[in-house]
Amino acid sequence: MRDPVSTGKALGERRQRKRRSAGRLVIVSNRLPVSLKKDAGEWQFQTSPGGLVTALAPVLRDKGGLWIGWPGTTKAVDPIEPLAVASKDIGYELKPIPLTDREFNQYYCGFSNEILWPLFHDLQSRCNFDPAYWKAYQVVNRRFAQVLASSTDRNDYIWVHDYHLQLVAKELRRMQVKNKLAFFLHIPFPSPDIYFKLPWRLQLLEGLLAYDLVGFQTWRDRNNFIHCVETLVRGVHVDHRVRVTTIKIPGREIKVGSFPISIDFKEYARQAADPEVTKEAKRVHHAMRSSHIILGVDRLDYSKGIPERLQAFKHALEHYPGLRGKVSLVEVVSPSREDIPEYGRLKAEIERLVGEINGRFTQPGWIPVHYVYRNLERHELLVYYRAADVALITPLKDGMNLIAKEYCAANVDDNGVLILSEFAGAASQMRREALLVNPYDVESVASAIHRACTMGEAERRSRMKRLRRSIARRDVFRWVDSFLSAADAQDVALVKSPRKPVGKRGAGTL
Repeated sequence: MRDPVSTGKALGERRQRKRRSAGRLVIVSNRLPVSLKKDAGEWQFQTSPGGLVTALAPVLRDKGGLWIGWPGTTKAVDPIEPLAVASKDIGYELKPIPLTDREFNQYYCGFSNEILWPLFHDLQSRCNFDPAYWKAYQVVNRRFAQVLASSTDRNDYIWVHDYHLQLVAKELRRMQVKNKLAFFLHIPFPSPDIYFKLPWRLQLLEGLLAYDLVGFQTWRDRNNFIHCVETLVRGVHVDHRVRVTTIKIPGREIKVGSFPISIDFKEYARQAADPEVTKEAKRVHHAMRSSHIILGVDRLDYSKGIPERLQAFKHALEHYPGLRGKVSLVEVVSPSREDIPEYGRLKAEIERLVGEINGRFTQPGWIPVHYVYRNLERHELLVYYRAADVALITPLKDGMNLIAKEYCAANVDDNGVLILSEFAGAASQMRREALLVNPYDVESVASAIHRACTMGEAERRSRMKRLRRSIARRDVFRWVDSFLSAADAQDVALVKSPRKPVGKRGAGTL
């Protein structure tokens, strides 16, 4: 008679071998989906759920996948034990990439966020082109590649995410790694006249061209990348005739496409309809004593256009006196990169403008701007989404901006209005039903605020219903499926992800 324990172990090993032979999905990002922190002298892990994790976790669990990234600490620690516990808890393997304080400062704070972030958001005057940053960026990308090379099998499909890791494929090719490699950029890609200001422009393009598939948020970003390649790379031929473009260079072909990321629409709508959320949203609306609540939710960053938004709101109160006493702006700002001086100055500017507006327009029983500077848990954020009559989402430039989609998904009453920057990636999908504005034009934003607050109920409901229908059709699971289809990775991980409840998410994960 067979020992049931041995039999079960053998079955498990056979399943694992089958998974590995079929190929796993390997996700690579700057951060792991968990963070390590020390509590009472012991290392603990904390999950960091967001849209990407929500979409990919079921695929990774099903296929025995792997996620590689930085664990969120530069302290000298052996993170294997807490990450092993985390891996068991979430159902797929986690592999940490260590960073020293210097590497964190030069690769992450430096090259990634003092060069690539402002440059790719068309804010090149904020760039600090320090050569030491470029050296650190290469070192860290090489380390990611080394861990990948030693942790993956030939059939694994490797999907690298975002601007921190654009050189990983190039390093892997140098190591003779033959796996299929894909890359997705979550932020915008700049036009040639902006991109060419980067001293290492050709090296970075060569890094991206080492991938088999490169994905962008919008057609504009995809076209900008192609124009840069055609200008800087010799012997290139581009086939524009198909949805996923093929770039041919000597010796290889690269697919390039637009894959707009989205959210778990059904989960947001389900949580927003919770009776407790509805009750608290009504309480918030009553407490503010305003006919209309306008909501802004942003991470602290100069690309989000928060000072410009506050100036536009002030202009609206000045030129549309009927709004005074009836409209309140709730501006939620999530702390971010507070160790970078530029962000400290931005925070001070925001607080100055809030004080100026409130000092000038406050009336007994009414405050025009309610400023919230902290991370909000998912429940709190949903309450504000439900309470808000208008969402004012006006980034100066954004890859997509999922807040706009979250607001619409949570608007289960179909009675909200979305004011959206035309420079957000989401504008290409939502332009017909949102009120699109130029965030630099305070007069047009003020006019849109007045229009949103005086819009008739029938028009509000019609616009919001169409917005919600569009987002529901193109949710985050469709994004994963469309990307992996273009990557020819169906045998690795093409499954329809189940709608499982996800954890709480702070505004700091925008």
